[in-house]
Amino acid sequence: MNNFVIETSARHLHVTQETLEILFGKGFELEVKKPLSQPGQFATNQKVEVVGPKSSLKCSILGPVRPEDQVELSFTDARTIGIVAPIRESGDVKGSAPCKLVGPCGEVELSEGVIIAKRHVHMTPEDAEKFGVANGQIVKVEVEQETGRKVIFGDTVVRVSSKYALAMHIDTDEANAACCAGEITGVIVG
Repeated sequence: MNNFVIETSARHLHVTQETLEILFGKGFELEVKKPLSQPGQFATNQKVEVVGPKSSLKCSILGPVRPEDQVELSFTDARTIGIVAPIRESGDVKGSAPCKLVGPCGEVELSEGVIIAKRHVHMTPEDAEKFGVANGQIVKVEVEQETGRKVIFGDTVVRVSSKYALAMHIDTDEANAACCAGEITGVIVG
């Protein structure tokens, strides 16, 4: 069987250069903490406060800067700070939930941008051909692990681009429910 790594994507945000400079100061550039599995993407040393109606939480910024601001939370995170966020594919922020971002130099009110990221598998076109799937296709992925808790994630979106590397992303709620810790792999079963 063809399997792939399943990675847990903790809460994070993507910001525009304009938002970054309001939060951290004019001319500020993101500092690379470590590269991520997706080519060109990286964790940074920068964190900001994401403020909702009930409370707030610290959230890491991922780089590089993007054309739109986007905050990706788990359902538990969103509920904790009082935000009702829709489940969406990354990048689909139109009409999503609002929040406030607070950095060391300023604040930004987002009228939209908070989502719960839909679980997905990143693939190159060659990977998609090998797996017999297409961009946007919805699949089921079985988690391969030794914990004794068998899980199949339905409603998993396949995202195909030559800019991607093969990996599935789930949020912390999904990882905890499936007892995913350490090196976990999955296989498409439907």
